[in-house]
Amino acid sequence: MSKRDYYEILDVPQSASEQEIKKAYRKMALKFHPDKNPDDPDSESRFKEAAEAYEVLSNPEKKGRYDQFGHAGMKNGHGGFGGGMSMDDIFSQFGDIFGGAFGGAFGGFGGGRPHTRRRVNRGSNIRVKVALNLQEISNGVEKKIKVNKYIICNACHGSGAKQGSSYNTCNTCHGSGQVVQVTNTFLGQMQTASTCPTCHGEGKTITEKCAECAGQGVMRGEDIITIKIPAGVEEGMQLSVTGKGNAGARGGIPGDLLILIGEKEHPELFRDGRNLMYDKYISITDAALGSTVEVPTIDGKARIKIHPGTQGGKVMRLKGKGLPEVNGYGRGDLLVTINVWTPKELTKEEKGILEKLGQSENFKPNPGSKDKSFFDRMKEYFQ
Repeated sequence: MSKRDYYEILDVPQSASEQEIKKAYRKMALKFHPDKNPDDPDSESRFKEAAEAYEVLSNPEKKGRYDQFGHAGMKNGHGGFGGGMSMDDIFSQFGDIFGGAFGGAFGGFGGGRPHTRRRVNRGSNIRVKVALNLQEISNGVEKKIKVNKYIICNACHGSGAKQGSSYNTCNTCHGSGQVVQVTNTFLGQMQTASTCPTCHGEGKTITEKCAECAGQGVMRGEDIITIKIPAGVEEGMQLSVTGKGNAGARGGIPGDLLILIGEKEHPELFRDGRNLMYDKYISITDAALGSTVEVPTIDGKARIKIHPGTQGGKVMRLKGKGLPEVNGYGRGDLLVTINVWTPKELTKEEKGILEKLGQSENFKPNPGSKDKSFFDRMKEYFQ
């Protein structure tokens, strides 16, 4: 059976904002939550399906890949877990968006068993901007960047307790991180689980805090991170390095490092998607008699032939001299626009020569069917 469209699953348009996608997922997850639909395999399947859709559409990089290639773009580790995530994995990754909808910890409905899991602290994401030149964009690059962030405390190794052992199991929740309440309703008994108020969901309490981090398990520090940027990235594109953000408090999960791509301006070449643009100025004599000229490329220089009678505005295409597609499908071209340079100042002798030449029939404009207008050239370019 073919996979359903992620936008169809969450019932949102492709233009939906991040908040709209989040709201739609929350609605679907609440509707099909297994505790609300006990012993209903279809509801659990729909619950996982919604989580898979949100896992892709809530990530800008994965969403962009899915919008372009559909489910085919999610293969080879590019996103989507295909139903392979367990319920606990889904709760751990997305549980924070539900707030107190299930008593803060997905309590049971209709006598269902509550999911007893401890709260996992997650470190926040870090966003940095990396500016690349055209050579780096063309070939891909590996960079080492220094990031100031929260790192695991060296003294307590992230536990938050002095010497890493000064803590006890919480007496209120007995280590589960949750407290369960049972209330009688006209529909029967209903169980709700909420975060333990004593240990705040961690299942344990610290008896003596680490002096270095004040019991948080994290401290400010620096980290040298190596990032690999693929070829073909563009200005404004965002990449994600999992687990390289701020460390989570007291042994929690680290956040992600988000890389925002910037582009350095090239002194001669201009980027237009995968193609590169360059204006080449030639003299009237080169245009009339023909010549061989040099033009810059990403990797150096290339020589192109100017045929006799070349008109100003002609666009010459150097195939494969542009930038690669970020997904590795093909490479753009270098488009060289030929501009014929008209002298601004002339000597008396030069004026005389040109006046004499201007009387020749060959120097009078006589465009043929092959000489395209500016409109035709632009139409051809965009096609």
